[in-house]
Amino acid sequence: MWSSLAVQLTAWYTTASFLLVAAATLLLYVNLADNLRRISEQSLLDELNVCRALVLERGGDSHALHEEVEIDSAVRRYQKFYVRVLDRTGAPLSTTPGMDRDLSSKRLAEAAAAHSGVFWIDSPGGAPYRAIVAAVPRDATGKDLWTVQAAVDLTQEELILGRQRLWIAMVLGAALIVCPGVGFLIAHRGTRPLRDVAETARQIGSATLNARIHAAGYPVEVRTLANAFNAMLERLEDSFARLSRFSADIAHELRTPVNNIRGESEVALARIRTPEEYTEVLTSCLEESVRLSELIESLLFLARSESPGDHLKRTREDLAALLASLREYYDAAATEAGVELRLESAANLHADVDKALLQRALGNLVSNALAHCSAGDRIQLRAVRQNGTVRLEVHDSGAGIPPDALPRVFDRFYRADPARSRHAGGAGLGLAIVQQIVFLHGGTVEISSEPGRGTTVSVVLPQS
Repeated sequence: MWSSLAVQLTAWYTTASFLLVAAATLLLYVNLADNLRRISEQSLLDELNVCRALVLERGGDSHALHEEVEIDSAVRRYQKFYVRVLDRTGAPLSTTPGMDRDLSSKRLAEAAAAHSGVFWIDSPGGAPYRAIVAAVPRDATGKDLWTVQAAVDLTQEELILGRQRLWIAMVLGAALIVCPGVGFLIAHRGTRPLRDVAETARQIGSATLNARIHAAGYPVEVRTLANAFNAMLERLEDSFARLSRFSADIAHELRTPVNNIRGESEVALARIRTPEEYTEVLTSCLEESVRLSELIESLLFLARSESPGDHLKRTREDLAALLASLREYYDAAATEAGVELRLESAANLHADVDKALLQRALGNLVSNALAHCSAGDRIQLRAVRQNGTVRLEVHDSGAGIPPDALPRVFDRFYRADPARSRHAGGAGLGLAIVQQIVFLHGGTVEISSEPGRGTTVSVVLPQS
């Protein structure tokens, strides 16, 4: 259950909203309690100041003090407010009616001795009071000190705070009920686009890779996910299409030499042949077997080389010398075809490469160039340094490649000129192998061509 995103979002929303409500109500309660405390304390201090002023101004006129106490008691009808004035001997000069019953002068004096300023005290009946006891000078000399005892009943304040606590409990109880419900509705609505994405994903199979998620109107985060999912579907659709073409091409390429071998064998066995005829049939079967073996070897190489770096045996090689040996190897074939083979290379050009694989890649490029050149054309091998890389180029002045075929020349089994390539025995894997070998070396392959003016294939390797 907790693995559900909606449940987790609901839990987080409930927790966050409940804590927010609890913090807000607690803050309001603390603020209310503090305001009530300050009001009652200020009332005590104000009463103390009034009594102090009366004692100083009227020289301790007990009648004036009695009037002040009576007036103050009448004004505060909804809250008990007690004032008692004692002379220097401790005898009461004026006392609010009922104060002796709830708060005797002795109890207040004992409590004041243990506290400074305003303090809390309970009456014998359990009623809470906030009180203050202070000495008041009778005259300017300050030798004759009277005592003022003032107390305010906190029963009303406690009732207010009690009602506030009840409201807080009701609000928090309602929050515990409402927040999960609201949180679940929000989470359920917020995760609806994810359910749409999941539903689309469940309906996708190999035959429905063209399905897409319509992300319009989704939140930004889900729209980003949907767009990424659509992009993945496009890549999968393209990969499945390539795989289907690749499988069909493999079947076709394997079927041709196998059918040739089978057909020639059946014809040879149809009747008795002369030794020369048998030799001719066996030679033809051997040629088809070699072609089939090379095709299988190329396919195995492409299958094994999907992980970069796993099949490389790097050595420090002089690339100029490598190109020179390549030129020497293909010089006879180029001379026979009437094609001029040139070499141009920078001096002291080294790189860490797998010599055998790089020779195979460059050999494929030279073979392709020879296959597309006519007598009088030219093939140039070139190696240069460029921006921290090594650039190896094979340029021919042959027929060139049509612009619409350039994006696909590195696809497996693709032939820009199917008729000529089949006649030359090619299976359309040469450039695919070149690209994979260069990829294993951490490099890139670039191609440019102009029909009628030739083709340039560049192998760009990191210089180490």
